[in-house]
Amino acid sequence: MTDVHAPERDPARPEQQRRPARATGLFRAAWRWHFFASFLVAPVLLLLAGTGLIYLFRFQLEPLLHADLMRVEVPADAQAAATTKTWETQLEAVRASYPDAAVVSMTEPAEADHSSRFSMSLDDGSTRDAYVDPYTGEVLGALDPDTKLSGVAVRLHGELMTGSLGDLFIELAACWAVVMALTGYYLVVKGRKARRRSREKGQPGSRLRSRHASVGLVAGVGLLFLLVSGLPWTGFWGAKVQELATDRGTSLWSTDPGAVSEPTSRLDESLPHSHATDVPWALGGSEVPTSTGDGEGSVANLDTAVVQADREGLRHPFTVALPAADPSEPGVYSVIGYAFDAPSDERTLHVDRYDGEVVAAYGYDDYPVLAKVVSQGIGLHEGRSLGLVSFWGAAAMCLAVVFMSVTGPVMWWRRRPRGAAALGAPRGRMPLRATPALLVGVVALGVLLPLFGLSLLAVLVLDQVVLRRVPALSQWFATS
Repeated sequence: MTDVHAPERDPARPEQQRRPARATGLFRAAWRWHFFASFLVAPVLLLLAGTGLIYLFRFQLEPLLHADLMRVEVPADAQAAATTKTWETQLEAVRASYPDAAVVSMTEPAEADHSSRFSMSLDDGSTRDAYVDPYTGEVLGALDPDTKLSGVAVRLHGELMTGSLGDLFIELAACWAVVMALTGYYLVVKGRKARRRSREKGQPGSRLRSRHASVGLVAGVGLLFLLVSGLPWTGFWGAKVQELATDRGTSLWSTDPGAVSEPTSRLDESLPHSHATDVPWALGGSEVPTSTGDGEGSVANLDTAVVQADREGLRHPFTVALPAADPSEPGVYSVIGYAFDAPSDERTLHVDRYDGEVVAAYGYDDYPVLAKVVSQGIGLHEGRSLGLVSFWGAAAMCLAVVFMSVTGPVMWWRRRPRGAAALGAPRGRMPLRATPALLVGVVALGVLLPLFGLSLLAVLVLDQVVLRRVPALSQWFATS
């Protein structure tokens, strides 16, 4: 909320008052838009940055918080111990411990001292994760994934834990955050001399203003990238762009061309909602093929699927979406090699549940160009595509956003009117008529981000019809 970028007026320099009205009007208008965009955006960005940090460090935090379920003792001869407790053995142990639940997936341990995870679906529609010691086959217990730190963070980050309504609000805030970032850059560039004079005079708050501007100068680029790369997840923009892309023969994700029979579901629907992130983005919409056999003389099981994935060179740790427990259902084992640190290595293998043959294999090389771009963008968004560089870069970006989201309101609080019936908003109108390029830019942004365009129209109507006609509101929002 950098609402304090307005140039300080120096009585010793009267030429300041003779600046062209057009430049001054644009500066103050940008300041006003930045101010109001920040009121909507800052709290949401603070939430997104905080939950983003939690999600980044989930692999370090959750084994500490749930050590009794997620950590195991590694025996002296770990390799020999692991071979005695096969994946199928562990699966049967989970089914025996939770007979009323349907086991829908298995995820290999990421580290030697981690447990295996089996995701289950209950009759009431809820999910549970069962954890198994891969060396002893002991079922250690179960946990509702939505109550884990990362589960809460993901639902807050994506939809404020309120479903589609929260998703729309997050998307709306993201659109206005683009406006906030762009106007912020304009204020940083145009207000640099005023900030320098303010520091030289030692005026109150000058150092905080300069730090806010300096951090924003760097963080703005990263913030714009995070906002743009996060849009494919949204329920409105993402869904509409996917629809347009599909109509033109491409896709944000992709449809598996290797399916040999009618699909039973999408790949991301094969796992509980809480584990949507176990599926690579571009493969989320992939159709799942079915097995071709009749179930007689079946020899395939979970171990068969893992062996096939190893032969095909998929990246560990695997997540395997399981077919229905009923052997008469012609499902497949879908082995997902997520390649956490390299989206270009993403690959999924579908294994026939009856004869153990590979029904279809599909990966990054088969994606449409748009899906490849989105996959790489999301890998960077999640801080995983470039190893520790992108991990710590994403963490630093989250901290920078937190800093900006806190210091903006602090600066407003310091300069707010005392005892006046006013918000303290800067006055100024965007000189759209006098600046055609600005008008084109605003219209283009409204078209590219429809929620921004619609909300902008609503704001303009509210401003003209209500705020400027009610004296108390006009004074409060400084509309005149």
